[in-house]
Amino acid sequence: MTSSPLSAKRTVAAVIPAAGRGVRLGPGAPKAMRALGGVPMLVHAVRAMIHARSVSLVVVVAPADAVADVRSLLGNHGLPEAKDILIVAGGDTRQESVRLGLAALPEDVDVVLVHDAARPLVPVEMVDAVAAAVRDGAPAVVPGLPLVDTVKRIDPGTDLVTGTPERALLRAVQTPQGFDRATLAKAHATITQDVTDDAGMVEQLGIQVLVVPGHEEAFKVTRPLDLILAEAVLARRRASDVF
Repeated sequence: MTSSPLSAKRTVAAVIPAAGRGVRLGPGAPKAMRALGGVPMLVHAVRAMIHARSVSLVVVVAPADAVADVRSLLGNHGLPEAKDILIVAGGDTRQESVRLGLAALPEDVDVVLVHDAARPLVPVEMVDAVAAAVRDGAPAVVPGLPLVDTVKRIDPGTDLVTGTPERALLRAVQTPQGFDRATLAKAHATITQDVTDDAGMVEQLGIQVLVVPGHEEAFKVTRPLDLILAEAVLARRRASDVF
């Protein structure tokens, strides 16, 4: 899609919920604060949003008891709090943290990207592609990759297979997910049960979600093995002077 002059004027902000503890990576610091190449994953994620040409504001949603620590962390890595970076206190769930991030946005923001801090290596080109799709009129946009593994449906009580979905019709969804602000705000005001992503909330409103191409390097760092892969990707980028 080609941006129209009107769509290009829409202001884009990114919300990064980073209040979770990341228990699947094991004991230690919260997941967003784990070091990747000597730098916390949160810092990598914030930099990716800042470097995207479409994004004019980044809102970091920190643990409620660590707002000052996150502010110092970003400042120590050359990302001082300014008009383009806000740090606000989060809630007990990801959903509540995103809602608090939305509430902190200035009135002139009308496109919102929600990005996982645990996806520190997302390419800026993918960030801009998601924002462009929303600017061009899609109310909700997610980046996705075709599946490489066969997926089975199972009976959770017996672990017996109940079906095999057609792999060509499935996508592994990543972030940032992009939304028209009013659409996302309505979803958060309407959907109360826990969901795994913001696009799932919008789907429950009956609103269509557009899928754009994702990127292999936008994977989520959840397990120790993911951290090893992320270190390898970062080392390759540094060797090629690509950040």
